[in-house]
Amino acid sequence: MSGTTMIVLIVLISVGSGVVYDMYKKHLEFKHKVQNNNSDAHKQLAETKAEVVALKERVQTLEAIVTDSSFNVKQEINKL
Repeated sequence: MSGTTMIVLIVLISVGSGVVYDMYKKHLEFKHKVQNNNSDAHKQLAETKAEVVALKERVQTLEAIVTDSSFNVKQEINKL
């Protein structure tokens, strides 16, 4: 193998390993961003579920008030 061929191979190996290393770093950054986005999505989902539960409780309370017979009597009195 000639000296020129060896120099070309060394340069190719150096550049190739640098490119592979940069690709790996980008992959790790992307993986980190995805994990952060997933944790944010899980937090939002938990908040939304808690809000839905609270709203269901409020609706049940309002339904109990509206279907109460004394509520109907109060409305009739207010109409007069």
